[in-house]
This record gives sequence, C-alpha cells and structure tokens, in this order.
Amino acid sequence: MARGMTDLGSSDRLAAALAHLGTTIDARAKEGDASTSWTAKLLAKGPDACAEKVHEEGQELAEAVMKESDDRVASEAADVLYHAFVALRARGVSLNDVAAALEKRQGISGIDEKAGRAG
Repeated sequence: MARGMTDLGSSDRLAAALAHLGTTIDARAKEGDASTSWTAKLLAKGPDACAEKVHEEGQELAEAVMKESDDRVASEAADVLYHAFVALRARGVSLNDVAAALEKRQGISGIDEKAGRAG
C-alpha cells in the first residue's frame, strides 16, 4: 500500500448515510417546494441540469483529490454522491437499479468489465 493510503473502512456507516440520503431526496421530490428545497429546485430543472451538477461536482472532487485536504476530499465526495442520487431520481433510475449493476460486476476485474462493454 502506498504511503498515506488507508483501507476504505467499514461500509456500514456509509450505507446508513446513503439510505438516509435516498429517503430525504425522495421526500423532497414528493414535497416539490423549490422555494425551500435545493433538491426540489434541482429536480424541477430536469435531468440535464442535474447532469451538469454531477459533472461540476465530479470535477471539484478530482481537484480536491489532487491538491486539497482529506476533509475537503470527503466533503466533495459527499457532494458527488448527493448530486448523483438527485440525477438518478431525475431520470427515474432507482438505487435498486444501481445495486443490480454493481452486483453484476462483483467478481469481475475492472479491466474485464470494461472490455465487455458494448460501444
């Protein structure tokens, strides 16, 4: 393991936080009050605007990974996950759909998985 690298740690805490995030996003989407909810505001703008936010936040995460503190990296990663969840909701793609895609990849190397993609 390279200097400064640590294990990712237990996924239980993250799983609980992501479950809460998903529930919160669903609730904000149902309430639909763009004047009081950033989530509702993003969803009202549609999938293209949500995609732009995912792109923006992904770029900020990449920059943080290269030159900022660990706390900043964690914060930017949280932003990416939040905006990815909102984008999924905007497209009508469920977390179960994402879980199924991840499950299909279990036990397959990333190199083999990429080689097997169409297009």
